[in-house]
Amino acid sequence: MKRRAASRKPSSFPPENVFERWTREQLQPYQEVEQCHFINCDFSNADLSNKRFIDCLFERCNLSLVALAGAGLQNIAFQECKLAGVQFTACRDMLFEVHFDGCQLSYASFYGKRMLSTRFVNCALTDVDFTSADLTNSVFQDCTLTGAIFHQTQLSGADFRTATGFIIDPDSNPLQKARFALEGLPGLVNKYGVIVE
Repeated sequence: MKRRAASRKPSSFPPENVFERWTREQLQPYQEVEQCHFINCDFSNADLSNKRFIDCLFERCNLSLVALAGAGLQNIAFQECKLAGVQFTACRDMLFEVHFDGCQLSYASFYGKRMLSTRFVNCALTDVDFTSADLTNSVFQDCTLTGAIFHQTQLSGADFRTATGFIIDPDSNPLQKARFALEGLPGLVNKYGVIVE
């Protein structure tokens, strides 16, 4: 299968590949899911281990606490989805690519994931674990990052200009050319006890 160098967020699907209000039981028989659009589906607590998803869009779906051990997520977009507690760290590393728009990702984990140029737009990333992840050139547009864990996280070129609530230690996270607004300065100097007025 030919793979694009830089994937575009999936947005066009054959009519027969659009599924509304599916449950985890309906998705269970499929091992490989390609170019599908899921709308208003409830897959919460589903076991999606070892399944492969390619060029799919999940829109207004509940995927909280899904199991993703060995799952492949290749160019997958999540729009207005609930993804609380999802362990993305358990996914296959090969061709891992995700996009998030308007999603609830509280307590999710991206520990150790390579996620270059990933876009998080208008997402709640409360208590998300980004430890040891590579987020080079990633964008956190209008995201809330209260309690998010950044430790040994590669953040070179990342854009935090419209993000709020983050605390990032410059001593333990590479930040070359990362972008911050003046309002975000307290989140960078927090450990030094500096007062920014």
